[in-house]
Amino acid sequence: MFKKISNLLKWIGEHFKGLLFVLILLLLFMPSAEAPMKKANLQEIKLFGPIVSAEKILKQIEEAKKDKHIKGVLLNVNSPGGAVPPSIEISYAIRDLAKEKPVIAYASGIMASGSYYSSIFADRIIANPGAIVGSIGVIMESADLHELLDKIGVKPQIVKEGTYKEAGTPTRQWTPQERAELERLTKETYDLFVGDVAKARHLDINDSKSYADAHIFLAAHAKQVGLIDRVGTMTEAKNALAEKAGVKHPHWKKKDKLQTFMEKLGSNAIVQLQSYFYGMKAILPY
Repeated sequence: MFKKISNLLKWIGEHFKGLLFVLILLLLFMPSAEAPMKKANLQEIKLFGPIVSAEKILKQIEEAKKDKHIKGVLLNVNSPGGAVPPSIEISYAIRDLAKEKPVIAYASGIMASGSYYSSIFADRIIANPGAIVGSIGVIMESADLHELLDKIGVKPQIVKEGTYKEAGTPTRQWTPQERAELERLTKETYDLFVGDVAKARHLDINDSKSYADAHIFLAAHAKQVGLIDRVGTMTEAKNALAEKAGVKHPHWKKKDKLQTFMEKLGSNAIVQLQSYFYGMKAILPY
């Protein structure tokens, strides 16, 4: 009896990869007990966390644009912002999408700086009552480490061409000319940001001090200055999108089984699968 169990465990260990492959196939192709799912007609795209790259979001936006069954898109935002170029990429992609089908941006947590920029061209912006909105501003910073470098005996050696090629360096104090150059760049970026906000939100650019200038607002105050259209919950945002899209029976797009499984596999699903095979008990967060 014990020998049989031992042989079985040995066989499982030797063929673990094969068993894992079979398990994946079963998860993907096993018939569901539920009724066949209807075609999705609404889609949620999440913009969560710092904006470093726009690639993933742009792909989802493009897929939503091309899918004739998708009648409206909810951009769910909870991000402190991030880099300027990817924020602009997302913003302009949302603008183009909104020309073809309704888009509502929802501030579920933080919609600030670059993430607010990403949202401005949605047809409507709705924010959770506790959401933080705004921070329309630009920042560029660098430490002056020359005293620390002197203490540890590090002396930078630089070869350059161009007066401003070393602007922003942390190895020494900036020259007045370098600071002026960086201030010009920051000002140009800020003017681009404010100009797009004023255009998208139909605000007076000459009154930008009231809604821009890096102010941060709670949702109700953001509505007063014109940065959002409504204060509400996620349910209200979804209902508003369905109404605007003319969808009477909403069916939200879900990730396919393969995509969902691979995402879990990449984080902690593999650990759970191993725990099943070897009798281990684990409680892992999703």
